[in-house]
Amino acid sequence: MNTRALSVAVLMLIIPATQAVDEISEEVYCQKIQGGLAPIDSSGYRKFAPDREVDILHLALDVTPDFKRRSVAGRAVITFKPIARPLREFRLDAVDLNVTSVASTAAVEAWQMTGQHLVVTFATPVEAGREVKVTVDYSAEPQKGLYFRTAEMGYLPGEDQIWTQGEPIEARHWYPCFDAPNEKFTTEITCHVPEGMTVLSNGRKISEEKDGATGLVAVRWLQDKPHANYLVSLIAGHFKKVEDRHRDISMAFHTSPSDLKEAPNSFEDTKDIMAFFEKETGVLFPWARYDQVTVRDFVAGGMENTSMTTLTDRTLFTGETENLRRSQSLVAHELAHQWFGDLVTCKDWSHLWLNEGFATYYDLLYDEHKNGRDMMLYRLYGSLKTIIEFSGPPRPIVFNKFDDPMEQFGYLAYQKGSWVLHMLRSQLGEELYRRCIKTYLERHQYGNVVTGDLNSVVEELSGRSFDPFFDQWVYRAHHPELDVSWSWDQKTKLAKVSVRQIQKLSDDVSLFQFPLKFRFKGKSGAVDREFLVKEKEEDFHVPLDAAPEIVRVNPGLELLAKINFIAPVPMLRAQLADKTDAMGRALAAEQLGRRNDLESVAGLKAALNQDTFFGVRIEAARALRAIHSDAAFEALLTSREQPDARVRQQIAVSVGAFYRKETFDTALAAATKEKNPDIAASYLKSLAMSDQPEVVNYLTGLLDSKSYRNSLMESAITAMRISESPQYLDPLKSALQRHEKELTTSTLVRGLDTLSYLARHEDKKESVRQFVVGFVNDPRRAVQLSAIKSLGVLGDIRAIPVLETFASAAKESPERDAAEKAMDALRSTQKPSENLREVRSEILELQKQNRDLRQELNTVKKKMEAGPAASNKPANQTRPKSADPKSVR
Repeated sequence: MNTRALSVAVLMLIIPATQAVDEISEEVYCQKIQGGLAPIDSSGYRKFAPDREVDILHLALDVTPDFKRRSVAGRAVITFKPIARPLREFRLDAVDLNVTSVASTAAVEAWQMTGQHLVVTFATPVEAGREVKVTVDYSAEPQKGLYFRTAEMGYLPGEDQIWTQGEPIEARHWYPCFDAPNEKFTTEITCHVPEGMTVLSNGRKISEEKDGATGLVAVRWLQDKPHANYLVSLIAGHFKKVEDRHRDISMAFHTSPSDLKEAPNSFEDTKDIMAFFEKETGVLFPWARYDQVTVRDFVAGGMENTSMTTLTDRTLFTGETENLRRSQSLVAHELAHQWFGDLVTCKDWSHLWLNEGFATYYDLLYDEHKNGRDMMLYRLYGSLKTIIEFSGPPRPIVFNKFDDPMEQFGYLAYQKGSWVLHMLRSQLGEELYRRCIKTYLERHQYGNVVTGDLNSVVEELSGRSFDPFFDQWVYRAHHPELDVSWSWDQKTKLAKVSVRQIQKLSDDVSLFQFPLKFRFKGKSGAVDREFLVKEKEEDFHVPLDAAPEIVRVNPGLELLAKINFIAPVPMLRAQLADKTDAMGRALAAEQLGRRNDLESVAGLKAALNQDTFFGVRIEAARALRAIHSDAAFEALLTSREQPDARVRQQIAVSVGAFYRKETFDTALAAATKEKNPDIAASYLKSLAMSDQPEVVNYLTGLLDSKSYRNSLMESAITAMRISESPQYLDPLKSALQRHEKELTTSTLVRGLDTLSYLARHEDKKESVRQFVVGFVNDPRRAVQLSAIKSLGVLGDIRAIPVLETFASAAKESPERDAAEKAMDALRSTQKPSENLREVRSEILELQKQNRDLRQELNTVKKKMEAGPAASNKPANQTRPKSADPKSVR
């Protein structure tokens, strides 16, 4: 799954050109954040692939969604054969399904729902090898797996949708299934929808027929090559599309009708990416077609369902964003999965990196193909920093002591997995690496793999032992942390480099053994040397003609390591001027950011305005921000005219880090003139520190602005939150009320959070609390959860009764978890006070009123029971406020 994670997650949905894709969820996501890992389970219980008592051959689903009730009625027919021994019980994953009947071609003695499974008991054991069909009729109101997006939920009228999400184990919530990746089968899905709707699924469309009795149209799709259960997909709704073709492979990109004009921006690279992957892997695209569908408020960045990827609609963008937004990385990542993950699938979630690491790395390889080696290395360096900056407990890539499979969707499977492949490719050489990957794919196509399968192919074709490689990089945790220094002996003309491994050693973290390259550059040219590092401390000597002007460690970024190498300032300045080494220049700019002298500022300003690689310019702008001197500020101000929007945006961010009047004046002028909404947004964050009336008026005015997906309004809300100023409370609440029906989910979520955050220190919170409470039952899950969480942020204990109703919801439900966390936040920040006494008094008064109300109701009830005589008495009794007992608490 993509770019979901980390959740989590921080979800890179519209991928900035300098960042790597991440599939994790908007929570990251969720992790396709990256980096959020649950504590290691100390119980010792490990998760392995489940037993395969049967070989599932085919799954046929016939479903009818009810868009009004947000439910589905279905029939599932599972065809299978017992594998090795007679089968008495057939067990399927099934959560919250209302099963009404079970039939089979083998006599059924009984069946039962356990809450997590459907268990079918046969009258006599089914012998191994016998083909059996089990038919299950059921209905469901799924909370996961199958999602509705309708006008009743607050989405645009006429753009109703349903879509599914299977990875890792959500499919069980909308049909009975073997919900694990180590089983593959063909699938057939028939969906009945109102006329005019589009139905999309895996494989190729077989038929489309209207039922005269119901008026519904039955659309049938067949996936005739086996794939894993989590890749089964169904999407139905109102869509428009753009189309293309690569060889005999049809391609389409589907969006909601209101987004069609943006579709080509995201779709344009697909054909070229597919052609590149076929050439790079040596394996042709393996499926009947390739479609991409953007859906409303997807739970991830993208999901690589077989032959049809689901994408978040947030990947769509307008041309005014220039090169700041692009779907290239997301499209490439998900398309790479059609080989790595769909054709060849990890056997269990502990080996997830064989899906996600490959998809992440092949996105980088395509970026190299399209935009050059420097671009690929710059992004690779960004992912390196993600890995080495993670501060949690070290954990290996292959890890099976997780509680929930979603815990695996983090930086280890994505970024570190891609780095393992990069190091493997660097050690094998590009051509041998390609041969290994082609063999790996062909040998295991339509099957399952573990890390050892890749290792075996590499050893077979290279003739080398790669057990140490996979042991230290995949099965053990962490990475090398190196202190590197150098010295020059003029007498012997030897350069000495010293390498120390300083990572903390443990049972899971050992000394590493790896090749490390050095480059020495001087007037006579460059000398490259590679040394095998395997001890805790080692010295290496290199004969040179003269003292080098530049020393580069790991110059080709072929080693995943945290390297501490502080070069002398003259060497850094020479490195910044080296036109042949873009990454060297970027690293030199980064290190010069630790200097605070005019010469360094001048060199960085020159790089910011003259360097041919945008990444160096970005690093120069960041370095000037880090120096934070008057000269650095002036260098940034005079360098704002840049041809590359990515650099202009970084300058906007860097200027905003200086707290001074010139910052606000510059930001306000730039924000009002800037046509690129993302760069304007960066300037708005700078304005958040100012309470000047013209700034307040400008930000407030943007609450009524019109922009694609409310981008300017959302940026203004973000700036208001940064400001922490309660003066924005009333304007923001009023704007949210005025524009509620036209806001994207993300804008509304941002608004609720900001409103609560700004009011958290106010004495009077009732107005905000009541407004936020109005969304706690919103049918959009993201809005509902945001409202519940926002009540915790608000810090008003009057919200506790509302939160308690959600805290008593079903165990492990998202709303229960959010409510419990919100109540914890309230209780941890609340101090006993007059406020608390007031609340207690209010509660006591409400209890008294309810007692009086019950008493009055009982009096009326007794009179009614007394008959007509009582009815003829004068009606001088006080009537209860409500005659409905259910309304009385």
